[in-house]
Amino acid sequence: MKTILSISLMASFSCMVISCGTPSAAEHNNDNKTADIPVKLLPLNGQLNAHTAIAVSGQFTTDDEVLLSFKTGGIIQRIMVREGDAVKQGQVLALLNPVEINAQVQQAELGFEKAQRDYKRVDNLYKDSVATLEQLQNAKTALDIAAEQVKTAQFNRAHSQITATASGYVLRKLASEGQLVQPGTPVLETNGAKSGNWLLRVNISNKEWAAINLQDKASIEVEAVPGKTFTGNVSRKSEGIQPQSGSFTADIRLTGEKPSAIAFGMFGKAVITPVTVTATASQGPWAIPYDALLEGDGNSGYVFITNDNKTAHKVPVTIAGMEAEKVIISNGLQQAAALIVSGSAYLTDGSTITVK
Repeated sequence: MKTILSISLMASFSCMVISCGTPSAAEHNNDNKTADIPVKLLPLNGQLNAHTAIAVSGQFTTDDEVLLSFKTGGIIQRIMVREGDAVKQGQVLALLNPVEINAQVQQAELGFEKAQRDYKRVDNLYKDSVATLEQLQNAKTALDIAAEQVKTAQFNRAHSQITATASGYVLRKLASEGQLVQPGTPVLETNGAKSGNWLLRVNISNKEWAAINLQDKASIEVEAVPGKTFTGNVSRKSEGIQPQSGSFTADIRLTGEKPSAIAFGMFGKAVITPVTVTATASQGPWAIPYDALLEGDGNSGYVFITNDNKTAHKVPVTIAGMEAEKVIISNGLQQAAALIVSGSAYLTDGSTITVK
């Protein structure tokens, strides 16, 4: 009897030791729930992952460079500025020799005076029934043509000098005094940099072009101002590859404080921080992989989505059809930023995830 009692006590004691030293299956499952489950995502209505900072370099310029030329051809009599000179809007920069254009204006004015006399004479004859109505009308047309010729000649004379279109700097002098130039031949290149309208124009790759958005922030360094950083934002992205460089370009406009020592063509560096694009509503449909669909039954099923790359949510979806290796979803993913396409079998609603 004592032997049986001793065996029973030892068995009970052994069970207690095993129970205390080994975690239960429930506790084991709870531990698994706290671990982040690795998954893969398919972006749907937005990009959740912010791109890393992009380091770029380029040259300072403005977006208002202009090539200035004479409206008419002739011999350049005088150029009043040199490269690097500051200019004000409306300032006269260069002049043509005026002899030829003044003669053209004089000819047009003389032709207009003759047309006036002819018209007056024909008008008097018409009143005396000597000239016909057609002759009077022809004389009036000739008078109008002569008046327009005077306007044209005067306009050309006014544009036989070059004036600054905006306050800025002379970048290049492309012709010299005494040179014969044709109409439209560039003589000077200017920009509006005097107003602080500086841009850092940088070359970017295909991948960087896709990552960068307008108004993305950038920190800028100017070689002429060492140890200081300036702020800016992306104001323009090229819509095609530049033939000269074989790459895309972007313009970073300086905001806030401007560098005191800066010039056209000066080298600069920048670090662009692309803004995270938040998920936006979409009306679908969506083509998703077969593996992402769970509990498919007829035209309904479930998928796991995430809007923060941290938590999985189980949502019902409506199946509209099938394609090669794809399921077409017509409803249920309007507010989903990304679809979980790998690791769904281990998820429950609210599971914490880590993106592979």
